[in-house]
Amino acid sequence: MEAIRNIAIIAHVDHGKTTLVDKIMYHCQLFRDNENTGDLILDNNDLERERGITITSKNVSVVYKGTKINIIDTPGHADFGGEVERVLNMADGVCLLVDAFEGPMPQTRFVLQKAIDLGLKPCVVINKVDKENCTPEEVHEKVFDLMFELGAQEWQLDFPTVYGSAKNNWMSDHWENVTDNVEALLDMVIENVPAPKVSEGTPQMLITSLDFSAFTGRIAIGRLERGVLNEGMPISLVKRDGTVTKSRIKELHTFEGLGRKKVQQVIAGDICAIIGVEGFEIGDTIADFENPEALKTIDIDEPTMSMLFTINDSPFFGKEGKFVTSRHIRERLTKELEKNLAMKLGETDSADKFMVFGRGVLHLSVLIETMRREGYELQIGQPQVIIKEIDGKKCEPIEELTIDLPETLSGRAVEFVTMRKGEMLSMETKGERMIVKFNIPSRGIIGLRNQLLTATAGEAIMAHRFIGYEPYKGEIAGRNKGSLISMEKGKAIPYSIDKLQDRGKFFVEPNAEIYEGQVIGENSRGDDMCVNVTKEKKQSNVRSSGNDEKARIIPPIIFSLEEALEYIQKDEYVEVTPKSIRLRKIYLTETDRKRFKI
Repeated sequence: MEAIRNIAIIAHVDHGKTTLVDKIMYHCQLFRDNENTGDLILDNNDLERERGITITSKNVSVVYKGTKINIIDTPGHADFGGEVERVLNMADGVCLLVDAFEGPMPQTRFVLQKAIDLGLKPCVVINKVDKENCTPEEVHEKVFDLMFELGAQEWQLDFPTVYGSAKNNWMSDHWENVTDNVEALLDMVIENVPAPKVSEGTPQMLITSLDFSAFTGRIAIGRLERGVLNEGMPISLVKRDGTVTKSRIKELHTFEGLGRKKVQQVIAGDICAIIGVEGFEIGDTIADFENPEALKTIDIDEPTMSMLFTINDSPFFGKEGKFVTSRHIRERLTKELEKNLAMKLGETDSADKFMVFGRGVLHLSVLIETMRREGYELQIGQPQVIIKEIDGKKCEPIEELTIDLPETLSGRAVEFVTMRKGEMLSMETKGERMIVKFNIPSRGIIGLRNQLLTATAGEAIMAHRFIGYEPYKGEIAGRNKGSLISMEKGKAIPYSIDKLQDRGKFFVEPNAEIYEGQVIGENSRGDDMCVNVTKEKKQSNVRSSGNDEKARIIPPIIFSLEEALEYIQKDEYVEVTPKSIRLRKIYLTETDRKRFKI
C-alpha cells in the first residue's frame, strides 16, 4: 500500500505540464531506446496536437525506485476547468507548475484554489528557469503569497520546491544548480506526497472519468477509496440522486505506463478502470453489494455561456456531412454530456434547436470542431452569457482578465477593455512587457481577442477566469461594421469582387460557391449591404482603352471557428460542415429580413 503515490499536475496554460510528463516517462524508461515517441505524448488527439493545448485530462503511471506513481495531466484553460475539478478527486497531492518568468497567472490561481479546498498537499515546480529575465526567487515568494491568500493551512504552506527546465530535461533544488535529469522532482513527490489514506470497510469508489471502447462499451475510471475490488464480484452502483442499481464487474484494469493492465484484484488507493458496469455517470459511486454507502459526488461550477445549436438548413445542406438531422445532433450532444461535466443541454420550443451551456467560447468550440470532424453539419447562433436574477436584480458573470502585451501598446488595450465596461485593477511592468489586470463582464470578452490581436500586431496574450455574478453593467457596443450579404446563389466571380473591394473586406475566395443570404464580407460602414458577386463581365465587340486592367484581389479574411463565433451578430448563424465554415443571415432573403427584423 505504501508504494503508491497519486499526483495531479496543475498549472496555467503553456507552463509546461505535458512536457514535464514526457520527461518523467522517459526518465522512468517507459519506452525502449529505439522507440521514437516524439514530444507531448499525452496530447494524443488531432485537435490537441493542432492547437498545442491539452483538452482532456489523462492518466499515466510510472514506477520510480519501487514506488508506483499515478500521474494525471490536466488542461490549463479556464474553459476546461470541469476536467480539473473532477480529476483532483483521484489525487493525494498536486504538482503545481509555475513559469519562472510569468509567475502565477489567473489559471494557476483557479486550479490551486480547487486543490487547496480538497486538502491536497502542494509541491511546487518552478519551470523554464532557462528563460532570460526570469526571476525564480520572486516567483517562489508570489506562489507563497498566493497560497496564503487562497486560505491554505500551515502544512500546505510548508511546500517543497524544485527549480528546473522540463524542456531541457533537468530539475534540482536550486535554479543555478543545473543537473542532467528530473530525479529531484520525483524524489520530492515520493518524500512529500502522502501515500493514499485508506480507511477500513466495504469497497467505495467514486467514478471520476469514463472511457469508451467499441469492444467492451463504457469503462468507469476512478480511485478506490477503501476496501478491495475483485474481478467478477457483484457490486452496487449508487447514482447521484441516491438510487441504487445492482451490477457486476467483468474486468478490472490498472494503469501501467500509457496503457492499462488487466488484474484480478485492486487494493484501495490505486486508480483503476472497471469494465462491465452499465448505466453509470461521472459522480456515481461503486459500492458494496449488500450495504452500499455513497461517497460525496463531484461539485462542478456552473456554466457561464450558452449557444444555440440547430440543424443546417442552408441551400448547401447535406453536401459535405454525413449526419445532418436533428436526431443525429441530439444523440451526439447527449453522448457528450456523459463525459463533459461542465456542459449542460437545454431544450427550446422547436424540435431542431438545442441550447448548449458551457464554460466559454473555447469550451464549446472544441465540441463543435470535434463534431465537425466526425461528419456532422450544424449551425450555431451567437454566444450569449447566462444572466441570472439575484435578489430581484439582473446579474451577469464577471471575469478577471489579464493581458500581457508590449509596454508601448498598453494604452490601446486599456481603451478597448474600458469600452466593454471593464475596470482596471492593476498594471505592472516586466522587462519590456506590461501586465494589466481588469474585471470585465463575460459579454465583453466575446470578440475582444480579435480586436486586441489586430491592435497589437499579434503581441497580446489574454487569460481570463470566472469570478462570480455582479449586477448588470449595461449595454456593450457590438461590432460597429455591417455585413456584405450575397443576393444571388452561384460562384463568386473575381471580376465582381474586384469592383466591390472599396465597399469592404471579403471573407470568400474567388470562385467559391455562395448562396443568397450568406455573409461574404464586412461592410466599411455600419449597415448591412446586399451585393451581387456572381455577375460576370459582359463580353462585347467594342473595345475601349483602359477597360481591361487586371483584377487585383486582396486575399480574403479566413476565420477560425472561434473567430467566426465571436464575430457574428445576433441575426446571424455560423454554418459548420466537415469542409467549410460559412457565416450566414438567419433569414436568407432580403424581404424576410425586413419582415422579421431581429
